[in-house]
Amino acid sequence: MRPVVLGIGGLAVGTFGAAALWFDGPAARPLAGALAAAFLVASLVLPQRRSRDGVVWAALLWGVVWVWWSGIDPRNDRDWLPDVARPASATFDGERVTVHNVRNFEYRSDGDYTERWETRTYDLDEVRGLDIFLSRWGSPYIAHTIMSWDFGDGPPLAVSIETRKERGEAYSAVRGFFRQFELYYVVGDERDLVGLRASVRGEQVSLYRLAAPPARARELLRAYLDEINRLADAPAWYNAFAHNCTTTIRLHVLQIGLPQPWDWRILVNGHLDELLYERGSINDTMPFPALRAASDVTERAKAAENAPDFSRRIREVLPARPQPRATR
Repeated sequence: MRPVVLGIGGLAVGTFGAAALWFDGPAARPLAGALAAAFLVASLVLPQRRSRDGVVWAALLWGVVWVWWSGIDPRNDRDWLPDVARPASATFDGERVTVHNVRNFEYRSDGDYTERWETRTYDLDEVRGLDIFLSRWGSPYIAHTIMSWDFGDGPPLAVSIETRKERGEAYSAVRGFFRQFELYYVVGDERDLVGLRASVRGEQVSLYRLAAPPARARELLRAYLDEINRLADAPAWYNAFAHNCTTTIRLHVLQIGLPQPWDWRILVNGHLDELLYERGSINDTMPFPALRAASDVTERAKAAENAPDFSRRIREVLPARPQPRATR
C-alpha cells in the first residue's frame, strides 16, 4: 500500500511542479520542458526507493520548486489590454464614496470599442440591495459571476472579478491555475459588463436578486472597495481555484462574518443558482426551473444594448427580491 500511496503522491506533486516549471519557469521552452520532465521523473522515482532518504530528497526537491514558485511576484506595470489598463480605486468621505476608473465602454465587437473611464460618486446609505449575474458561454457547468449593487433611483454599480490580461494574451483555464494572470476587479456600468457578454460575446445571462439586507450589502461593498484599493497598490495573482470570479466572492462574504459552507457548486459555478435557491438567497416562491427561465435576461440585454436605461430594462418582469431569512 505504501508504494502505491507514495506513487500517487509523487505523481500529484510532480505533475503540479512540472506544470509550474513549464508555465511559470524559464521563457526558453526547451529549458523549461527539460526542467519540468526532470522534476516529474524525480518526484515519481525518489519516493519509490525503499529508504527514507528517497522521500526526504523528493520533499526537498518539491520544497525548492515551491519556494521558487511562491516567490514569483505579480505586477501592475505590464503592457495591459486597454479594457483592463486602469485599476479602479475608491475614496471615502463618510458614507459617500467616489469610485475612479469605472468602465463604461461602448462596444462594436469584442476588440473594437470606444473607451470611457468615469469617476462616479455613490451614497452608501442609498444601497437598497444586491444582485448577481451568471453568464454562461458553453458548458452548463461553468459560468462567470458578476455582483451588482442596487442604489434605488441611481445607476447600479457592478463588479466583475477577472484576469488582467496583457496585449496579445488570451485566457486559458489551465494557465489560470498558475502564476500567469493578475487579479483584476472590473468596476463598471452594467451596460458595459453585462451588455458585452450578452450582445457582443453571445453569452446567456441570468440575473437574480439576492436576499441580502441593505446593511449587509453595504458592508460587502465596502469590503470589495477596500480590496480594490489594496490591489491598486499591491497586485495579487488570479487563481482558477482559489481566487476566481466566484470563490473570491465567497471570501468576501466570509470576510464580513457570514457563514458560507463549502459546496461543490461554488467551484462548478454553472450550478451556483441552484445552491443559492436551496439556501434561500434568491426567490424560492416558484419551482427552480421556472425561476431560472424567468431570470434569463439575455434577450432584454440585447434589446437594450446601448440604452441609457439598460439596468431598468433588463429588470422588467424579473422575479422579486426575496426577504432575508431569519437567522438564529
